[in-house]
Amino acid sequence: MNWFGVMPAMTTAFDEKLGVDHTFMRHHAEWMVANGCSGLVMLGSLGEAATLTSGEKVSILKNIVATAGKTVPIVSAISALSTADAISLAKSAADAGCSGLMVLPPYVYRGDWREMKAHIAAIFKATPLSCMLYNNPVAYGTDFVPEQIVELAGEHENFAAVKESSTDVRRVSAIRALLGDRLKIFVGVDDAIVEGIAMGATGWVAGLVNAFPAESVALFNLALEGKSKEAFDLYKWFLPLLRMDTVPKFIQLIKYVQEQVGVGSARVRPPRLEITGDELAETKRIVLQALESRPTIHEVAFAHAAR
Repeated sequence: MNWFGVMPAMTTAFDEKLGVDHTFMRHHAEWMVANGCSGLVMLGSLGEAATLTSGEKVSILKNIVATAGKTVPIVSAISALSTADAISLAKSAADAGCSGLMVLPPYVYRGDWREMKAHIAAIFKATPLSCMLYNNPVAYGTDFVPEQIVELAGEHENFAAVKESSTDVRRVSAIRALLGDRLKIFVGVDDAIVEGIAMGATGWVAGLVNAFPAESVALFNLALEGKSKEAFDLYKWFLPLLRMDTVPKFIQLIKYVQEQVGVGSARVRPPRLEITGDELAETKRIVLQALESRPTIHEVAFAHAAR
């Protein structure tokens, strides 16, 4: 498992009856890999995992492993209400051929460190796969601070990376100050990627990459190579879109952007609903403005018509 580069948190495509559209997801995965993405993260928050059945989750993993697993690593997010269900999904992901896991705190329950450590440790122990810890206190209310991450790293060899989504890039430098290069650090919020790389992050679990993979990979590479002016010029164009990744309706917004650029539909599963009214008008304005000033970056064309 190579924890490096731009790894999309893939959206889950739905057909007109809100069933999983596996055919579209195959084409979407192939397209993002063809445009330079170094791995694919399935069943995350952006993938609407909380609305998927266990059977749907396993089917999605098997589909994407068969599609792209020989080319790039496929990572399964592990999220559940209970520790037992999380462990079951971790084992299913390994059986499906995934290369790594992105481990989340439990849904709903916001426990203390003793409880959260026990939950994460149980998943790490239950799998031979390389694991990334997903720290997102904004969305999940559980904050894995650097000192706690050090504790986990000292006890679990397969704990290999952190997706840092606290929105505070100082966390990247704090983790590195305590652990050096023991863990790979990924930025998990789109509008902090350049700053995160400057602090030592070497990966990006990205959202808007679902619609703009070529631009996302180019931005990551420019920032990693230290080409500050070129990176900022591209970042400045991209930021109004990237900020859509950091608000409560990020799933609806990103799927709408996909639809507008012809690589998906805006369909979401309830309780989410597609955006309407002023929200829709403002999002459409941002997308049209971005497309009118879109930089010239080589992109492999999307080969499957959006439905």
